[in-house]
Amino acid sequence: MPESLRQIAVTVRPAAEEEVAALLEEEFGQAAVSHTDLATGWCTVSVYWGLPLAEVPATRALLREALRDLAAGGLQLGPARVGIRKVAARDWSESWKRHFRPIEIGRSLLVRPTWSRRRTRPGQAEVLLDPGLSFGTGQHPTTRYCLERIVALRRPGESQALLDAGTGSGLLAIAAAKVGYSPVAAFDHDPEAVRIARENCRLNGMEDRVCPVQADLTRLPRRPAERYAVICANLISDLLVAERERLVARLAPGGALVVAGILAAQFPEVEWAMAALGLRRRGARTEGEWRSGWFRAP
Repeated sequence: MPESLRQIAVTVRPAAEEEVAALLEEEFGQAAVSHTDLATGWCTVSVYWGLPLAEVPATRALLREALRDLAAGGLQLGPARVGIRKVAARDWSESWKRHFRPIEIGRSLLVRPTWSRRRTRPGQAEVLLDPGLSFGTGQHPTTRYCLERIVALRRPGESQALLDAGTGSGLLAIAAAKVGYSPVAAFDHDPEAVRIARENCRLNGMEDRVCPVQADLTRLPRRPAERYAVICANLISDLLVAERERLVARLAPGGALVVAGILAAQFPEVEWAMAALGLRRRGARTEGEWRSGWFRAP
C-alpha cells in the first residue's frame, strides 16, 4: 500500500452530492463514494488517491477553486469543506469489507470478495476478488455494465479474444477468461493496479491465461499486432475521445467496443467520436449520472 494514500473528501449539502461526485471523478479518474451523516444532515463525498504530502496544499486549493465555480453557477453547496487525510492500510481494508458485496451476472457469473461464503449456482463461473487499492469490484454501475456485456457477447464454442483497457483490479479480464474468452489481455497505467490485478489473477488460478501489464494508452502503437473481438474500456470520456483511434485499431472486424465510466452529459461526444470511425452504437444504459454503452465495428 502506498504511504501517500489519502482520503480526499468534500462535505456539502445532500442536494449537491452528484455534482461534487462528478467533479472528484473527473479530477482523479476514480468513482467517488459518499455517505450522509443523519445527525448533521451533511453529505461527504470522497475519493482515495495516492497523493504525496507536498501536493496536498495545491490539491486543496484546486478543489476549493472548482467548488467556488460550482457555487457561482448556482449550486447550493453549503459549507463545502475540503478534507485530505492519510489513510491507514487497515482502514482501507475494512472499508471495502463494508461496501463490497457478492454480485451475480445472470446465472453465468458470480463475483465475490474473498471474505464472502456465497456459493455458486450449478454451471456458474466464479471470480474471487481482493480489490486492494484498485477501482473495479462490480459494485459501480459502469463496471457492472461491462461485466454484463462480457457475458452477453460471449459466443460459446467460438474463439474470442478480449482486451481490458484500464484493468484496475483485473476483474473484467479475469471474468472474461472465466467465461471462455481467449486470449485475454489487460493493461493499466498505474503500477499498483497492475500489481493487485496480477494478485487477483493468481487468486483465481488465471495467471497462465491473464497477465496484466503496465502500459499507457496514449503511448500504445497505432498499428497493433493483435486485434480483439471485444474491447472493454472503462475509462474517462476525455481519454476515450482523444485515443479512440488507438482503441478502434485494436478491434477486429465486426468486434464490439464496450465503453463505461462516462458522465451522461459527456456520452454524446463519445458516441460522435466512435461514429466518426465507423462504429455504431448497439446499446446503452443510464444509471444516475453515468451512461455506458457498446458499439459494433463494421
